[in-house]
Amino acid sequence: MFQSAASHRRLHTCPPTCKQCCSSNGSSEPRASSSDSSYQKRAFQVSTFIGSRRSAGTMTDLESPKNGKHLEQVHHNNNEITESEPLTWRFWRKQRYIVVLLAFFGFFNVYSLRVNLSVAIVAMTENRTVFDADGNVTYQQDFPWDSKQKGLILSSFFYGYILTQFLGGYIGTKIGGNIVFGTGIGSTAILTLLTPLAASHSLEMFLAVRIIEGFFEGVTFPGIHAVWARWSPPLERSRMASIAFAGNYAGTVVAMPCSGFLATKYGWESVFYVFGTIGVIWYITWLTFVRAGPEQDRFCSKEECEYIQKTIGYVGTKHIKHPWRAIFRSMPFYAIMASHFSENWGFYTLLTQLPSFLRDTLNFDLGKTGILSAVPYLAMGILLAVSGYLADWLQVKGIWTTTQVRRNFNCGAFLAQTVFMMLTAYLLDPTWSVVSLTIAVGLGAFAWSGFAVNHLDIAPQHASVLMGIGNTFATIPGIVSPLLTGYVVTNQTSDEWRIIFFISAGIYLVGCVIYWFYCSGDLQEWAKTPEQKAQEAEEKAQLQLTQTAGFVNSGAELKD
Repeated sequence: MFQSAASHRRLHTCPPTCKQCCSSNGSSEPRASSSDSSYQKRAFQVSTFIGSRRSAGTMTDLESPKNGKHLEQVHHNNNEITESEPLTWRFWRKQRYIVVLLAFFGFFNVYSLRVNLSVAIVAMTENRTVFDADGNVTYQQDFPWDSKQKGLILSSFFYGYILTQFLGGYIGTKIGGNIVFGTGIGSTAILTLLTPLAASHSLEMFLAVRIIEGFFEGVTFPGIHAVWARWSPPLERSRMASIAFAGNYAGTVVAMPCSGFLATKYGWESVFYVFGTIGVIWYITWLTFVRAGPEQDRFCSKEECEYIQKTIGYVGTKHIKHPWRAIFRSMPFYAIMASHFSENWGFYTLLTQLPSFLRDTLNFDLGKTGILSAVPYLAMGILLAVSGYLADWLQVKGIWTTTQVRRNFNCGAFLAQTVFMMLTAYLLDPTWSVVSLTIAVGLGAFAWSGFAVNHLDIAPQHASVLMGIGNTFATIPGIVSPLLTGYVVTNQTSDEWRIIFFISAGIYLVGCVIYWFYCSGDLQEWAKTPEQKAQEAEEKAQLQLTQTAGFVNSGAELKD
């Protein structure tokens, strides 16, 4: 092994009796013959280069146990970068997990502000019994909307939501994901507070407010990816993102029954006032405690900041130029889009049609068992934390590579969801159908630990933009699936509902196949920064130097 400039002499040693190249005084020190001078110069360059690399704290290929006397590869191994205080159950001592906690409550607001209308609209359009002074009974509605108008109101959110996915990702890379994510939710919360006033004004005003709410909420998922790109170490990405995304389903589970209680006890207006106020409080808290990156956060310790930046390879704030042509020619990116579309198709189908399915085919009285429709999402929220931790553990232990974790988690979940969707269609049993649906939705948590964080693997700097483009495509099921169900399920028969579940199962299967063959957990060539490319070039140059030294050494030994 070469440890100093002088150590190049070990490459060529002579026996004590050699007179050809040793000094006349009997010394065993070799002389540099004319034929060896170029070799010794080359060896000196190699040893000097390696010594400088080691003095800088960089490992070399010369000491690799796999290569014997040859070198160790020059790159940062995330498993070898550690903190003096490791991560424990006392998560609040790490600022990045404070960010995760606040992101969890942010997504709680995202979905509670989205689904509260589905409950409140029942109270807004129900017939109320009214007794006049003479004891006569009349029935009144606050809003006499028919089924088509109600359907338009419920779907209007997605018309705005689909427009700002890409915009949110692009702006997130420019001004910071924390601002985009927080402002998206905060603006939606403020508009929610104005909803009762808009509904009382006119249907058109109500629709406009809902569309604008969707417009602002559309930036949330791309925005949070810009946050993860700066805050999440590679071996913690799955758990950090999964814990935050679990807020979606916690918000659904809590908002549905609470909205019913508020509407019954205090009137439908209270639904919007309570959840809107919670959203505004969260917005103020988020802007107070979260910054775009750890280097800007006064609550983040210097050690934690350095640990995060070393593991993600952060090189400082700079202008990010997105390689659009390479992005749209990337098969791993299309694999993520296909999986996102497939998962959202099944999710939105159940989110919008589960109550109708339980009523039409299983004769459930959802007025008495309303909590039942939230059980699948409760299961998913719990399993998201489990799947995220498991995905990171498999990578830390070296059991699976990042690509294997993403592929096996995503495709395993999709295959299971395909099976349980079909079982739901065939069983039509009040107990087993609900169990099958709960398993189908719950296992989607493992898919979210696959495709949902895969953007950060293949292109961390561009993750928010990739999420914005992908989520635009993945929002289409939210619009198309309810319309398709309306055309297919006209008589509310079991056979019609089977067609809906077969379509969802088929889409899961197609997404599984595409993701299996084209997914990747590796940083893509087009996503590498100039610094990363320069480092790779330096590593290749070093490897060529050491290989040349090895060949010359072998030739010298044969010559001797």
